[in-house]
Amino acid sequence: MAFDMSKFSLQGKTALVTGGSYGIGFAIATGFHAAGATIVFNDINQELVDKGLKAYEEAGICAHGYVCDVTDEEAVQKMIAQIEQDVAPVDILVNNAGIIRRIPMTEMESSEFRKVIDVDLVAPFIMAKAVLPGMIQRGHGKIINICSMMSELGRETVSAYAAAKGGLKMLTRNICSEYGCYNIQCNGLGPGYIETPQTAPLRERQADGSRHPFDQFICVKTPANRWGKPEDLMGPALFLASEASDFVNGQILYVDGGILAYFGKQP
Repeated sequence: MAFDMSKFSLQGKTALVTGGSYGIGFAIATGFHAAGATIVFNDINQELVDKGLKAYEEAGICAHGYVCDVTDEEAVQKMIAQIEQDVAPVDILVNNAGIIRRIPMTEMESSEFRKVIDVDLVAPFIMAKAVLPGMIQRGHGKIINICSMMSELGRETVSAYAAAKGGLKMLTRNICSEYGCYNIQCNGLGPGYIETPQTAPLRERQADGSRHPFDQFICVKTPANRWGKPEDLMGPALFLASEASDFVNGQILYVDGGILAYFGKQP
């Protein structure tokens, strides 16, 4: 039986990437565009949306940008309605917007903990809730939640982030459980340590020219012996957004260079 390579095409599809002005979201959107999708993105303020629009334009992509706080359910509902009016119904949703606070748990205010949960877990629920009715009506849809290795592991100073990403993994599985019968696939993409502006402080050279201790630690713990690049996520994201993954549902695809599979070398 010959495989139809057109199953990887996103021609005629509209993809919404939250927080898609730069970094991982921008890379995923760029990959979607190369596969034929129309790109829509949002960010928290006009400055970031303008920054994103400029970056897409420079990349030769005609993207549609919207200012929207993804934790505000009313604002999200209005944005989805506006996208349908301006562009088209959303076929693919990538819940990429997120924050992290690196604070020891005993020093973290509960308000800071709640903020991380709100952006990293509640917002994907709000976004999915907004697009699901249309996907059900049309009989197809793809939702990709940007999870994390912290969906599986914990480490010091990221209690809120790990709690949110662990919850996002289970939200992913539950959306699959509830809406898979409508030909809607909800999967997670779990990046390892990726070279983004958010992780830049962890890769800065020290005053003596040596590598940051955390940079050294990550490379030693990663079989690939390097940080990931945003473009490393393009192919996996395209697979999860395309018809090629129509029987893949409720899964988390980790793109981590092998960290989760590796116990480490004996010292």
